[in-house]
Amino acid sequence: MKVAFTTSTGVEIDQNFRKSTSFTVWDIGPDEAYYVTTVRIDDDGGNEDDRIAARVTALKGCSIVCAGEINGPAAAKLVAKHIHPMKFSMGSSVEEVIGRLKNVLRGTPAPWMRKTQIADISDDEWDCVVCR
Repeated sequence: MKVAFTTSTGVEIDQNFRKSTSFTVWDIGPDEAYYVTTVRIDDDGGNEDDRIAARVTALKGCSIVCAGEINGPAAAKLVAKHIHPMKFSMGSSVEEVIGRLKNVLRGTPAPWMRKTQIADISDDEWDCVVCR
């Protein structure tokens, strides 16, 4: 499954979802994980709804977004697009979170996570959308 992290460094979760201009995307399975791409978003200074919508659109194809902070309206917009928001402490290691997700996938993942895995198997290709 594709997981996006709000990170400016690629190493740690260090950004708020609605202010993040960079998302590192990984494909994570029970036995392996690999880097897919970095999605960059030009923040045009529009209103908050536009900024959130741009980020949600850019993360099409992701199953989870791991963020340091995420507010209610942003979380609701992600969920409406079948992207599960997860909040982590600022400074959490991307590598550590990937390891934790792999462990969950090796065991008995939550029903929503199992659905995501099944949906990923049928995807032919993931389209990365970069907002400009």
